[in-house]
Amino acid sequence: MASELLLAIAAMAGTVIATPTLEDFEATLRRHDSATLALEEWCTIRGLADPAHVTAQMLANARSAPPTDLSAALGLAPDEALALRNVRLSCGGTVLSVAWNWYVPSRLTASMNEALARSDAPFGKVVAPLGFRRKALSTVAGPAENCPADTISTHQAMLMLPDGRPLAYLVECYTAANLAPLR
Repeated sequence: MASELLLAIAAMAGTVIATPTLEDFEATLRRHDSATLALEEWCTIRGLADPAHVTAQMLANARSAPPTDLSAALGLAPDEALALRNVRLSCGGTVLSVAWNWYVPSRLTASMNEALARSDAPFGKVVAPLGFRRKALSTVAGPAENCPADTISTHQAMLMLPDGRPLAYLVECYTAANLAPLR
């Protein structure tokens, strides 16, 4: 708790944390339903870019098959499709995470689906107007299956709509760059 308070104060004061810990990083992630907002706060705290702006670079779908029982977990109706967005999230040229977002396009607006297909906007920013909440499923120290070798922490989560329906299933692989010493 004290660590989280210190990080929040540092972010507000514009203080740069030169030697962060994994605990500091995880505390920042826990404060947000959106990993994008957490990474932008972290980018500010670390002084990685000014202004802190996270972008999503689309990757080839290295793991295009969804996890087992994902259709049931997302409550897909027979007429609903599942989409995948595999991205690398960066701030100031530093890759902070690699993520797989399986989501239900019919639960988004047409403009949101268009933005996800054609822009470098992160998923969390695009769908923020839906008022989603994050439901953490697991956190693993280090890389999980298909994560880059330099992964320091892997998160699995669901994004839930205000009416309780699932919106997305996420696998997020956070890179060692998050804890690297500042140059």
